[in-house]
Amino acid sequence: MKHSDHCFTPFQMDISEYTLPERFTFPFCYEPHPLSEIAAHELQQHIETQTDWSHPFGLTDIESDSHGKMFGVLVVQNERGELGYLSAFSGLLAEKLQLPHFVPPVFDRFEDETFFRLDANGIADINRRVRELSTSPLSAELTKAIHACQNEAEQQIEAHRQLMIEGRKNRKLLRQTPPQHLSESEIDTLFEQLAQQSVAEKNQLKHLKQKWDNELEQLQTKLNLHQNQLEELKEKRRQLSAALQKKLFSQYQFLNQNGENKSLVDIFENTANPIPPAGSGECAAPKLLQYAFTHQLKPIAMAEFWWGRSPKSEIRQHKKYYPACNNKCHPILGHMLEGITLDNNPLLENPADGKDIDILYQDDAIVVVNKPAEFLSVPGVNVKDSVLTRLEAMFTDVEGPFVLHRLDMSTSGILVFALTRRANKSLQKQFITRGVEKRYVALLSGELLGESGDITLPLRGDLDDRPRQMVCYEHGKHADTFWQKISVENGQSRVYLYPKTGRTHQLRVHCAHADGLNMAIVGDDLYGLKGTRLHLHAESLSFDHPYTKQRMHFQVDADF
Repeated sequence: MKHSDHCFTPFQMDISEYTLPERFTFPFCYEPHPLSEIAAHELQQHIETQTDWSHPFGLTDIESDSHGKMFGVLVVQNERGELGYLSAFSGLLAEKLQLPHFVPPVFDRFEDETFFRLDANGIADINRRVRELSTSPLSAELTKAIHACQNEAEQQIEAHRQLMIEGRKNRKLLRQTPPQHLSESEIDTLFEQLAQQSVAEKNQLKHLKQKWDNELEQLQTKLNLHQNQLEELKEKRRQLSAALQKKLFSQYQFLNQNGENKSLVDIFENTANPIPPAGSGECAAPKLLQYAFTHQLKPIAMAEFWWGRSPKSEIRQHKKYYPACNNKCHPILGHMLEGITLDNNPLLENPADGKDIDILYQDDAIVVVNKPAEFLSVPGVNVKDSVLTRLEAMFTDVEGPFVLHRLDMSTSGILVFALTRRANKSLQKQFITRGVEKRYVALLSGELLGESGDITLPLRGDLDDRPRQMVCYEHGKHADTFWQKISVENGQSRVYLYPKTGRTHQLRVHCAHADGLNMAIVGDDLYGLKGTRLHLHAESLSFDHPYTKQRMHFQVDADF
């Protein structure tokens, strides 16, 4: 038996009726090929029935350490022309890098215990010394002594200054009205003594300052020595960690179909961030392709799915298919898939082609439009066609149009644009002070029990998987949504959504997240299940006209 047969899994069902795809899966935006879906279903059955390992997926008992996992399947063809598939998981599964039925990691950092031992031991020793210095009472004692010394110095110096002021006052009186019984020579002697007293007091002040400066300098020198030792250790730790990280990254070697081998260091060298993110190379997709190229298996199609409980910060649906992540996998797969013909990138296609925008209102100051779903509000990175560019082509003799707010490409509904700087300034102020009223209607994939409520989940971009957003209480921006249930029909809930803030994907995340409504919007391809369209519509918009100050209200009912 060839080594590749350990991970090559023949299909359990008859797949003779399925034709092979002409091109390989574009991994960053795809619809799974039927063969990939069959492979994924068979892998899911294996996960449910196997007894070799146990992992806390959180599907039944939600334990504190339960967490889901991303899995991947790669449909391949062996040298005998037989079709089968490979299976992989991202990162660790059941606290292991290698498990039966799954392809091995590109590099097993646990296999050779001596690989990191010396480096890791050195870093551990520095960590110990850093902890000792950081927790040492010496720093606190010296800091306290410095403050005490400064306070004592200020008090003594100030006391001496008060004596000098009093002495100066007395000497001035004596100079103005010397004692009458003194002779002229005696008065000259007195004035000389007064001058000497003044000089002596100034010298005493100088010596007093010097004394305290010396004491403070000695204490500060001791504190600086302590702090410098700490900073030197931290810098040494940083250098050793960087060297160890580079040593680790150099062990991750990735093949492509041309037999070209590149390490993580080489792959990320010319990217915007030349330091590979943590976990690079341990996702399912690179592991699958690496195994295929290593064992002369031809890649046919690929898919990745989530299994288990969603993370607290992200939104992952059990069994849903997901694209490869951009931050870690995009550079790696760019190398590994070189020379392979891929499906077209849907992100390069113009979803607004053949669609028109509906102008609801127009005057010298503003234009109000109804944006169709799958239509950009403003130009994107790849696609430039948008509501803004359409309006720019229509209004060529105005100062604007100026963008005041946006809707997600997949969201339909009402947008207002300013045509003059004056109108733009007025409407901007209304948006900032929340003088603009917005109401959305959405269809949720579940039955809501409550009638209304507030959702306050802070949001930030998912750095590893843009454009997704994630809930983050540490770095996220405040986001607030009020919701009202309208009706429940056929297992779905129709709701009004009132965003009090305007974060990216705010309504979509607040609906789908477990700490929000825990129900994705119907058709949400990012946070739920893809459908014919995203059932989210900005149906109502109210604001004061920038010139007349009269309240204006626009409403377009949703077509779902």
